[in-house]
Amino acid sequence: MSVVRLYWGSLGRQWRGGLVLLGCSVLESVPAFLSGRLVALAVDRGFAAGAPLTGVLWLLVFALVAVLGALGSRLVWRQLGMVIEPIRDALVTAVVGGVLRNGATSRNAPDASGVARITQHVEVIRDATAGLLVQARGMLVTTVAALAGLFTVAGGLAWLVAIPVLTALTLFACLLPALAARQRAVAIADERTAEVAGGVLVGMRDVVACGAEQTAGMAVFEAVDDQARAAVRMAQATAMRTLVIAVGGFSPLVLVLLNAPGMVAAGELTAGAALGSLVYLATTMQPALQGLASTASTVVLRLLVAVRRLSEVAGEPPAPGGDAEPVGASISVRGLTFGWGEHAEPVVRGLDLDLVPGDHLAVVGPSGIGKSTLAGLLTGQLEPQDGQVRLGGVPVRSVRAATVHRMVALIPQEAYVFAGTVRENLALLAPEATDERLYEAACAVGAGDLVDALGGLYGEIGHGAEGLSAGQAQLLGLARVYASRAEVIILDEATAHLDPAAEAHAERAFAARGGILVVIAHRLSSALRANRLLVMDGDHTLLGTHEGLIASSARYAAMMAAWKPARVQAS
Repeated sequence: MSVVRLYWGSLGRQWRGGLVLLGCSVLESVPAFLSGRLVALAVDRGFAAGAPLTGVLWLLVFALVAVLGALGSRLVWRQLGMVIEPIRDALVTAVVGGVLRNGATSRNAPDASGVARITQHVEVIRDATAGLLVQARGMLVTTVAALAGLFTVAGGLAWLVAIPVLTALTLFACLLPALAARQRAVAIADERTAEVAGGVLVGMRDVVACGAEQTAGMAVFEAVDDQARAAVRMAQATAMRTLVIAVGGFSPLVLVLLNAPGMVAAGELTAGAALGSLVYLATTMQPALQGLASTASTVVLRLLVAVRRLSEVAGEPPAPGGDAEPVGASISVRGLTFGWGEHAEPVVRGLDLDLVPGDHLAVVGPSGIGKSTLAGLLTGQLEPQDGQVRLGGVPVRSVRAATVHRMVALIPQEAYVFAGTVRENLALLAPEATDERLYEAACAVGAGDLVDALGGLYGEIGHGAEGLSAGQAQLLGLARVYASRAEVIILDEATAHLDPAAEAHAERAFAARGGILVVIAHRLSSALRANRLLVMDGDHTLLGTHEGLIASSARYAAMMAAWKPARVQAS
């Protein structure tokens, strides 16, 4: 379903609320229809006729009518949320679904452009729809009521008003295409800035490691400059629109002031009718035209552009491929090369690697050298610039997504723990697991005491993992993956918040579990527990055993020499 159909469908389902708004609108329009007439009566039958008390009474009626209209406006605002919020919820669901289906975020990281769509485009649609239901609806209702009242009070003057108003509306309609195009350019520029800046910030460690700070900064500056130019062009179009509407709004008032005295002198118009006409123009017609300018630029145009933009991205098709099934759980890497940008220095270059069930590989190297990038390549979250990663003999990015999710588990440094029971958290990747299996998994990685302290499997965890330390959250995340059917486990500094003994316990548990274990090392003690090591030093990668790399890699030997023996947990 396109966003346009989704939008109108969601709006149509709120028809009961729409009927209530219509009733409130009728109530709100009463002052606009009667304002000039009541002023005319106050003058002609009261003050001008020598009966000031009668004039005051008519003005009191005007005041009561105004209170009635204010009541209608208040009811409109009370009803607004019941109509708007369901639309917003439907659009957010569409955006999130589009991001997930498209797979545009290849890293295990936030999608900055997707966030921009929710925080900008969806909120624009929400606010614009509310603006239409308040401003445009009120403008339409009061304008129609004021025109009807003006014709009943002074038909001759009403025709003088119609000519400049229609001229201004025609010119304004001619400006709408340019306004829409420039508003869309602003929306796309905003989204692009968020995407570029978000990508740089998320990949800051790799940017620094590659020495690409200047390139990354220039990319952000260029996006910001494009955004500024788009905003300036939009401001220029808005200024022209404001001029057209200002002329259309003030010229009727000037024409009435020029013609009304002569018509009163000729007996074609009473003094009260002339004053009532000015009331219609000054309090209703001219503000309504100004409201049209504001509504069309900041509401209608933004609404149309935002809906169109979401239609372009929310319904994007899934990424190509993703229908192959691997045979076994082996990993084969050949000529793997990847860099953050076309001209950036690769953080992984020409890597060859084979992993089979039972292998325990530790990846070591300085912080920011690209170890987490390698994890993204092995899991298919990143597409290499050259070379290939195969899972069970099949290119990993061609494997069915559900199969990858079942076979491969990447545990990041920050564990995800949600509000609910301990069991619900542990069974997230293994919903079929029994209570016994989940508790055994927790004990295996060293989280058994934590589960007991939380009240057992059916103990409650608060919102935002309230009451849990970062290390305790990591233990629950490790137990969750241990209980799953994953055959390839990648720990991306997933034990960084544990003490060395707890880290060693968890790594040994996963090594004994079977399958392939890849540990992005937080401490060099992880390297001593692995049967193979991959050293990343920025220029190339070295693969071997601890003893072999001590002899062949100066970088690895230096890192080991700097490591305090007392902190090494090899046993």
